[in-house]
Amino acid sequence: MRNVTLGSTGICVPQNEFGALPVQRRSVEDAVAILRKANKGGMVYFDTARAYSDSETKIGIAFEGMRDKVFIATKTAGKTGDQVRADLETSLKELRTDYIDVYQLHMADRVYAPGDGTGVYEALLEAKAEGKIRHIGVTTHKIGVAYDLIESGLYETLQFPFSYLSEEKELELPRLCAEKNMGFVAMKGMAGGLITRAEAAMAFLEDHPHVLPIWGIQKESELDEFLSYMDDTPVLTDEIRSYIESEKTALAGEFCRGCGYCMPTCPAGITIYQCARMSLMLRRAPSDAWLNEHWQNEMKKIEDCIGCGQCTQHCPYELNTPELLKKNYEDYKKVLAGEVSVQ
Repeated sequence: MRNVTLGSTGICVPQNEFGALPVQRRSVEDAVAILRKANKGGMVYFDTARAYSDSETKIGIAFEGMRDKVFIATKTAGKTGDQVRADLETSLKELRTDYIDVYQLHMADRVYAPGDGTGVYEALLEAKAEGKIRHIGVTTHKIGVAYDLIESGLYETLQFPFSYLSEEKELELPRLCAEKNMGFVAMKGMAGGLITRAEAAMAFLEDHPHVLPIWGIQKESELDEFLSYMDDTPVLTDEIRSYIESEKTALAGEFCRGCGYCMPTCPAGITIYQCARMSLMLRRAPSDAWLNEHWQNEMKKIEDCIGCGQCTQHCPYELNTPELLKKNYEDYKKVLAGEVSVQ
């Protein structure tokens, strides 16, 4: 397993790290066990966020008393200096630490800079001077914003969705970051569940030496597979390259990446980031759970779509989301009726 250095931060870790959003769905006992097993298996970089309900709390419990053995990255969605400071103090308390290695602005939709009137960047500099954070990072889902963030030279790390389904403009990001000595952290390496072969996902990212993937791990079986790559790292064989090309062909065109930028703006209460890609989930991540009463009720909400366009306005991929919802709902009804098989 290759080590990756996150740009000017100097943080050097295995190219195989832990995204802690999913542990919010596990009990405290199970989450702590998974986190500690990950660390014992060689993972040392753990990424979370103030927005991930109790994920920070679980990380704090898991690594209390062993702070020097892990790097912790978390995020704030604050839009003002005061909001950033308040989030930081809460994160420090929940994480049971007096400093955060990489503190990131969460889902930034602009470049926050000194003197812009928000006080956001000033709050980050103040926290860094106080030793409460060691490095300033940023995350976004919007490609245009990502380019602007890199060009600004203000941030030490960029976190962005990155997988073998990424488009050309997205594939350029690690190279641009490397030119600026900026660390690049890849979220959604499994494309929010659309990629179902972890070996291929890892092989693709291993082929990008400046990229640090953080895998969203919820189950111990998932963790075991990624930990196995520490000693036996997949590489891009001809077979895997061919497989990836077939995947990209199969997923060509418009599809929802599940980023969630469209939420919670829907007046009809539609869980857009799942409902707009339900057809793909039924076929690529088959599970009877997608057909249960809960998701039947969620999909039925599409009937109440008023076509307001708010979701389209918020979509960083500029998808025609109302149309995607309708197509997915029609397909879903056929699957429920047994007219279409997803096996």
